[in-house]
Amino acid sequence: MATHARLLDRRRLELLLDGGDPAPVLGALEGYRNPDGGYGFGLEPDLRAPESQIGGAYHAFEVLAETGPTTTPRAGELCDWLSSVTLPEGGLPFALPVADPAGCAPFWANADPTAPSLQLSAFVAANAHRTAAHDPAVAAHPWLRRVTDYCLGAIEALDAAPFAIELNASIQLLDAVHETRPEAAALLERLGGFIPPDGRVPVSQGAEGETLCALDFAPYPGRPARELFAPEVIDAELRALAAEQGDDGGWRVDFDNYSPAAELEWRGYATVRAVSILERD
Repeated sequence: MATHARLLDRRRLELLLDGGDPAPVLGALEGYRNPDGGYGFGLEPDLRAPESQIGGAYHAFEVLAETGPTTTPRAGELCDWLSSVTLPEGGLPFALPVADPAGCAPFWANADPTAPSLQLSAFVAANAHRTAAHDPAVAAHPWLRRVTDYCLGAIEALDAAPFAIELNASIQLLDAVHETRPEAAALLERLGGFIPPDGRVPVSQGAEGETLCALDFAPYPGRPARELFAPEVIDAELRALAAEQGDDGGWRVDFDNYSPAAELEWRGYATVRAVSILERD
């Protein structure tokens, strides 16, 4: 982490391993915030544009969920910003316009800002719901219900297996709202039918060997998404994850990176993710 990770992920790992005051994590997150209430500046490592972006909101809520039960007005302000960029259908676009695409993955820089994206809407909403579990301002915000309604309707309309990452986002959301939205249980069971018994789903048009596994779909023990997988599948993936730790103590991602900075930053991010999963289990 000392040789690869950005300050935010070093602070996240410190909180994960040592507990204590989440203020340093929230302070590091503040550096990515824009005056409009959104987040940019590479908070999503492959989207380095300074403007507030949907991908930035996803990662911001990830941090805000981790720092609970501490709350911050920034969470409600992020909901306000998301409300301002939500499309008429109730969903979020994959990305907003990028003025300077330097260091940005093409799928971010070339996204259609007028088309709702189930993938990004579900990812953002899932982390918002995890934040809402300890933050009443997020739980009561009208944006959260609106985007959740859109996602549940879009998931219900799926008649074939979606793109692997969209499938992951949808399962993450259904897991997060399982206790509050009665339709989530049946939808989760249906989406589970798109995952093979070994829990591994290749990412089409991704990097060579890029594959989602059971721990991507169900990273939290004791949650409904875990019930989609046999215990031996989870055990095997946990052993495999532990074995992937490098000699320098960190983990790597299996997807393409789009700048030298992102390649380093994803290692820190992946290390926090791996340690958090192994610590929980």
